[in-house]
Amino acid sequence: MRPDVELRLPVDSAYVSVLRATTVSLAARLDFTIDDIEDLRMAVGEACAMVLPSAEEGSDLVCAFFMKNGEVTITITVPSTQTELPEEDGFAWQVLSALTTHAELASGDGALSVSMTMHSTVAA
Repeated sequence: MRPDVELRLPVDSAYVSVLRATTVSLAARLDFTIDDIEDLRMAVGEACAMVLPSAEEGSDLVCAFFMKNGEVTITITVPSTQTELPEEDGFAWQVLSALTTHAELASGDGALSVSMTMHSTVAA
């Protein structure tokens, strides 16, 4: 499935703010509440904190946004040779899973990814 928006950034924590700003703009476009938008912004930051340490140096982080009315799914992927997934009992995962409706980790085909879905708290 083709994402509605795809953003490619260097694997560098300095660019996480660009990704968070893009997330805020897209969530606002979907009429998410201020609280939902802030939760998504923080969740994206935590997802990046989980995948960036495993990313291959000099590669790109790819973030795909799949948008529906009242829902957004964000997948953050980095090239990685690491086969172990980040720990699900770590702080970043706990924050990520508490802030989103659904979250999952995946590793394979030379990539590590975090995918999260959030439903707006505004009734449709």
